[in-house]
Amino acid sequence: MEGIEKTKQSFFQKLSRAVAGHSRVDDDTLDAIEDALVASDMGVDTTLKIIDRLEDRVERDKFMDFNELVNLLREEIGALVIDGENAGNALCPQTADGKPYVIMVVGVNGVGKTTTIGKLAAKFKAQGKKVVIGAADTFRAAAVDQLVIWAERAGVDIVKQAMGSDPASVAYDTVSSAVAKAADVVLIDTAGRLHNRIDLMNELTKIRNVMRKVIPDAPHDVMLVLDASTGQNAFQQAKEFSRATDITSLAVTKLDGTAKGGVVIGIVDQFKIPVRYLGVGEGIEDLKDFNKKEFVDSLFSPEDLK
Repeated sequence: MEGIEKTKQSFFQKLSRAVAGHSRVDDDTLDAIEDALVASDMGVDTTLKIIDRLEDRVERDKFMDFNELVNLLREEIGALVIDGENAGNALCPQTADGKPYVIMVVGVNGVGKTTTIGKLAAKFKAQGKKVVIGAADTFRAAAVDQLVIWAERAGVDIVKQAMGSDPASVAYDTVSSAVAKAADVVLIDTAGRLHNRIDLMNELTKIRNVMRKVIPDAPHDVMLVLDASTGQNAFQQAKEFSRATDITSLAVTKLDGTAKGGVVIGIVDQFKIPVRYLGVGEGIEDLKDFNKKEFVDSLFSPEDLK
């Protein structure tokens, strides 16, 4: 999978050093592997889970060379990851009753939330879907302006109101407009909020409730956007947003610019939320559907097995 080269290179450099000079996997080797996993930001709990399983296998098998170790790590990491493709129809969204499929996008400022919405709009448009974007981040003029640009690039409709308007009102108008236009997908932008601002978090509930006056089961997906380069801070964001609302999917951005891609594995393992999309560049096409097998295999590709 393109876009995770920095994570892969960093991880394998540390892994190679961990086993260098060892004819078998011993305690020192396992300690070094643990350091490599933590350094890739998989998180302590997930790392210890992997190390415990490695210890069990090493104890049972007694001897394990580098190739065997790599294959075992691939198996154990793969077992921890939820495949976004198995999480309903969200990669090609549609509802059973033909009403618009509503995705509410949440996250803190700076993670690439607005950009992700623009890329999603383009992706769904390319699938032949009729898309409407709702600019419910009414606190920042720049956010609305940026979203308008992305809507134009993607060739989709956008609903917006004056700065300072009630975000729930924008969401209501957007969903109502989407129903009237027989749209397929609605993407609702929300204000980038600090995860420790309870008042702003509560606003997400208000937006959800207002949309349900138009479409009773909306939103069908609450997507949390996380920046992979923030590492452990992304864990805290996932934790707090999960407390505030029912997060049903993840989009992980800026994966191409960081060696901390292990955060994807750690967050999925700890919160059991599927990753649906990976942001691997600035282009409108640089939002990739997450595929577990491709992601794990790209970390452990054949050329790495020396």
